[in-house]
Amino acid sequence: MRDRIDLAVDPLTSADKFEAAGGLGGGGGAAAHMGKGVKQRDRIRMTDDEIAEFLRGKHTMSLASINADGSIHLVAMWYGFLEGEIAFETKAKSQKVANLRRNPNITCMVETGDDYNELKGVQIIGTAEIFDDRDRMLEMGKSVFSRHVGPYTDDMLPAVEMMLNKRVGIKVHHTRVASWDHSKL
Repeated sequence: MRDRIDLAVDPLTSADKFEAAGGLGGGGGAAAHMGKGVKQRDRIRMTDDEIAEFLRGKHTMSLASINADGSIHLVAMWYGFLEGEIAFETKAKSQKVANLRRNPNITCMVETGDDYNELKGVQIIGTAEIFDDRDRMLEMGKSVFSRHVGPYTDDMLPAVEMMLNKRVGIKVHHTRVASWDHSKL
């Protein structure tokens, strides 16, 4: 879990004094643009190649589905790739599977960075395809394994098969992708 610090703000300190003192960023960099109303969207958007490279990194993905009562079910998942799309495995009777069977809409986010000028991420909105086909499960399972556990060799097949026991695969068919890389500011 990341360390976060609550910034104590003296309500008597004026915005002018705050800015004169350097604000959050000490007078320069990305923090200097915060709250200025300057549209930075086009500057921070990643290219398709940058998105692909970022997603290939070893990250944990936040995944959101919709509960029966309309609330959001948000979980952290390791992910891999299947047929060019993000995919992951999960217990067949999990809450996220129940949610996605009822409503296949899904939003995933992969992000990094602790400081404003380090923030980088990709949000993927789409529909979930739940599958249990053994060949596709193995392909996806090998991808998850090699990305998060270690290099896959044929000797690892029993471990991947055990990892997939009583599980299903979920492939995210993206309909919309958003990205940001604040180091471009």
